[in-house]
Amino acid sequence: MGGGNDEREQTLNQMLVEMDGFDPNANVIVIAATNRPDILDPALLRPGRFDRQIGVDAPDMKGRLHILEVHAKGKPLAQSVDLEVVARKTPGFTGADLANVLNEAALLTARSNAQLVDNRALDEAIDRVIAGPQRRTRMMKDREKLITAYHEGGHALAAAAMNYTDPVTKITILPRGKALGYTMVMPLDDKYSVTRNELQDQLTYAMGGRVAEELVFHDPTTGASNDIEKATSIARKMVIEYGMTTELGPVKLGSEGGEPFAGRDMGRGREYSEAIAERVDAEVRDLIEQAHNEAYEVLSDNRDLLDRLALALIEQETLDHNQIAEIFTDIRKLPERPQWLSSEDRPVSSRPPIEVPKRMIPADAAASVEGPADATASRGATSGAPATGQARPATA
Repeated sequence: MGGGNDEREQTLNQMLVEMDGFDPNANVIVIAATNRPDILDPALLRPGRFDRQIGVDAPDMKGRLHILEVHAKGKPLAQSVDLEVVARKTPGFTGADLANVLNEAALLTARSNAQLVDNRALDEAIDRVIAGPQRRTRMMKDREKLITAYHEGGHALAAAAMNYTDPVTKITILPRGKALGYTMVMPLDDKYSVTRNELQDQLTYAMGGRVAEELVFHDPTTGASNDIEKATSIARKMVIEYGMTTELGPVKLGSEGGEPFAGRDMGRGREYSEAIAERVDAEVRDLIEQAHNEAYEVLSDNRDLLDRLALALIEQETLDHNQIAEIFTDIRKLPERPQWLSSEDRPVSSRPPIEVPKRMIPADAAASVEGPADATASRGATSGAPATGQARPATA
């Protein structure tokens, strides 16, 4: 199913022949990279061949800063530009994304006949990489613009009223790419994992735009289709991958990836019964309905703020984090959700976790305060500091 590829098979056989021809004492290391490790032939991964797999994640904040410094060489940056701020605004970006940000900023600066790349050009470049170029030729009618303002305001207000969500950093109703507007919710630090409450908050503010349309206009539009798609994907993963429902429990349903050359699920049967599939669908619907109700409660309680936010978007079209924080000064947050239990039959522990010990002063910092010390010891003491990053694994 999916046919054969003589060229690929010949290349594979030639690689195996060449690798088996190395002398054991020859100092030769063969390195290859792929973003599809799931389709590698097992013959390539046997001991003595490509027997080491190294996952290459997206860079953490420190790595992004160093990458930006490399690509910023030769570009005239304004004195007000702080690359550390740019690195903080770009979690999950790869090296190619970061290079694209600086190149876009340089192009925008040249088109405006400016001499220095400033923060405004960098912000526009980040928006272009995330959501595409601005559609200046797309003219919206006043009513469509008003609906978009309430839609994006609903996202932002729902996100700001949650207890486990990241801060809202930008809202715009300027068309960009295929979107009529977007709301940027940006984490302050890189993350490796996400809690159940954080995922539920993501569901709630994903539904915020649709709820705002229902609450204000009583006539939802097609603009929420992408939000519904994302919310459904998150809810389904919570059920079948993360085991975050009481009904089905911590069970992985289905296999990872599927068959890449046979339409993923084509050519093999489902690994769980129709009865389980019905329960999965019911759990997904319950999660989305809960998020829908939470968003409705939040927007109803903060309707004045929603109107004020929509008015500000109509007048200014784009709001930054300072303007958003000023509008959300009197926001009423959603109450904490009740404690989730995987089963009511299991005993509940009231014992809290241990307190995180205070970070010790690095040896090199202590040396600068107390006087000269062994430089080698200082570097050795700080080299084991944990790195932070947003894992988006590839394989090399």
